[in-house]
Amino acid sequence: IFISSIHEKGILCKSKERVKPSDMMDIWYTENHTDHVRMSMRVDKQLASVQSDFQRIDIFESVEFGRIMTLDGLLMLTEKDEYIYHEMITHIPMATNPNIRNILVIGAGDGGTVRELVRYPSIEHIDVAEIDEMVVELSKKYLPFTACGFDDPRVDVHIQDGLRFVRKVENEYDLIIVDSTDPFGVGEGLFTKEFYGNCYKALKADGILVNQHESTFYTSYANSMKRAHSRIKSFFPIALVYQAHIPTYPSGHWLFGFASKKYDPRTDLQADWWNSLGIRTRYYNTILHQGCFAIPNNVRDALRESET
Repeated sequence: IFISSIHEKGILCKSKERVKPSDMMDIWYTENHTDHVRMSMRVDKQLASVQSDFQRIDIFESVEFGRIMTLDGLLMLTEKDEYIYHEMITHIPMATNPNIRNILVIGAGDGGTVRELVRYPSIEHIDVAEIDEMVVELSKKYLPFTACGFDDPRVDVHIQDGLRFVRKVENEYDLIIVDSTDPFGVGEGLFTKEFYGNCYKALKADGILVNQHESTFYTSYANSMKRAHSRIKSFFPIALVYQAHIPTYPSGHWLFGFASKKYDPRTDLQADWWNSLGIRTRYYNTILHQGCFAIPNNVRDALRESET
């Protein structure tokens, strides 16, 4: 028997079966990837459940994936595989331009992107524009494995809408990373043509923009990716898509966007420089850096169909 739904998109279910008394209750977190596909994982306990001014924030302790965070019922990260996303969204641009000094991160309230960036001694300053202060606070309390970089003196956290923050900036950043939620609700504005135009304006003459780019496996995600890519390439002379395998993200095949006024990450990779830093990673390496831009035909076809 399955009882109780706590989210529109994600469901916390309890199942009661004919088992021994010591194992009478299983608790499962379930996310709807589509109307016809769900992903579930067994949960030991719920650590936090908060309704902020913007969204529902839940943190669970799961059996297989460790601690997990969901926003409005959608899985944002798990302790077991978050490093894939955060390494791929940061080290690709950093290994492309060793002269990156000043960075804006939009979103990223869990801290994982910041954690990877502060590993570079060459970075001078990181602004973080996160709309929901509760995400930052709960991450510091329950997700220290991602939030540990917020204490770095080079990091300034601004609790405000990233869309509004970037509007007032011009020719300031070497790199902008858009570590956003999916393109609806709180994150909807971070997928608009206006936003990408403001990012272009906020970047220096050789600036780089990197964003999470959804997936092509399910129709709704594919449509979001195509719209975003079309809007980005209308501003940037170099606009590419690269990929990673993230087991707990919808379909497991996730995409990122790389856009630049100058640098091509396939030919401008500074492998010797990056490897000399001795940064220990669990997913990213400079060989993978080259290969992740070799996208499969279904993605190539989707990009050709990009909408405006």
